[in-house]
Amino acid sequence: MVDWEGPLTEAYERATAYLDGLPERRVGPRASAKELHETLGGPLPSGPTDPREVIARLAEGVEDGLLPSGSGRFFGFVFGGATPASLAADWLTTTWDQNAGLYAASPAAAVVEDITAGWLVDLFGLPRGTSVGFVTGAQMANFTGLAAARHEVLRRAGWDVERDGLIGAPPIRVLAGAERHDTIDRALRFLGLGTSCIVPIAVDGQGRMRPDALTEALNDDGPQIVCAQVGNVNTGASDPVREICDVAHAHQAWVHVDGAFGLWATVSSQLSALVDGIELADSWATDAHKWLNVPYDSGLVLCAHPEAHRAAMSIRAAYLIQDENGERDSLDFNPEFSRRARGIPVYAAIRALGHTGIAEIVDRCHAMALRFADILAANDVQVLNDVVLNQVLVRFGDDDTVTRRVVTEVQDEGTCWMSGTTWQGRAAMRISVSNWTTGPADIDRSAETVLAVLRKVS
Repeated sequence: MVDWEGPLTEAYERATAYLDGLPERRVGPRASAKELHETLGGPLPSGPTDPREVIARLAEGVEDGLLPSGSGRFFGFVFGGATPASLAADWLTTTWDQNAGLYAASPAAAVVEDITAGWLVDLFGLPRGTSVGFVTGAQMANFTGLAAARHEVLRRAGWDVERDGLIGAPPIRVLAGAERHDTIDRALRFLGLGTSCIVPIAVDGQGRMRPDALTEALNDDGPQIVCAQVGNVNTGASDPVREICDVAHAHQAWVHVDGAFGLWATVSSQLSALVDGIELADSWATDAHKWLNVPYDSGLVLCAHPEAHRAAMSIRAAYLIQDENGERDSLDFNPEFSRRARGIPVYAAIRALGHTGIAEIVDRCHAMALRFADILAANDVQVLNDVVLNQVLVRFGDDDTVTRRVVTEVQDEGTCWMSGTTWQGRAAMRISVSNWTTGPADIDRSAETVLAVLRKVS
């Protein structure tokens, strides 16, 4: 008899203890890399070990090296947490161990993802028939959306890139804001286009692409892709998507939107004006592991042109059993072949929260970001951005050294955790409010810690 109960019980007990302890846990790792190597390492095991003991020792070994990004006082990067339904569904996804690449390999996973794809299209207010791929994160979502764009703009120019590659192909110009996210550049490298194809477009003081600068840069000399951004990683600002789409489409350019977290503004009646015209774009990238608070990893790519999406991603092989009745084979929309059924936790999150519940998370995070900014500003901390979404960008003493010291010492203190950045050539602290559990008490406690550290540093 296989003992499933022992290791799974150990895992459950350890997991619930960790989750229950998050509200008061120190927000930061407590061990160095050297200490973790010493605790977890050693020679290659020569024989078997009891599975429950393995889980217990693993949990004990990693405990002090965990960064508690699920805490309501974690404001680093743009990390969400995990809602109970999505976490439980993720456990079941691992238990079921389905290869979700083909309908034949898991009809249940395929149907769940098909249903979830439809919900996401409705949730974001995108055109009916928009295709959806469940990928690892915004990096691969941008890669996939830009692969579909590459296919389509070259097809219009009479070139089959999937058959003939890029050697001899018409050159593609990619017009993107000067404050674009680095995943755009990396995706273009992966796609063989290189970063020299990028035409940087001037932005305003909040990092938004200027439509007049885009208009001046566009031409009709060959294939063009325009990369818009909703949710600047520093300021939270969104490009004027409607104007960008109008200008770009007049020149037959494809518009791809990097909306890793900003696309979720569409679900909020308070914030949807920030992404006005989003439905006019051709492809979109976002993350469920950000504002939907689904466990890692969970990226989403959406495409208004399923035929281009499928042409860029799909594959046929004699040994595969590919559905001929219209059922979903996810490998038609993903760069992966074998893959976990990561659509299942997204399904559970949407089913549990509904449209109103998701909107409440987005609105509350925005309100908490405003609260954080207001407290710091009232204490003479310089807030560098308009807090339009969930990002707060601050600078201390108008001094790079002081600002970096505050960031480092806040991280070391452990009440909360936020990261540093450089904005327009100046050091800044970047506060991202993305967790579904964050409330006023978390903000007040964290802001007081930041101010206390600032007083000590100054």
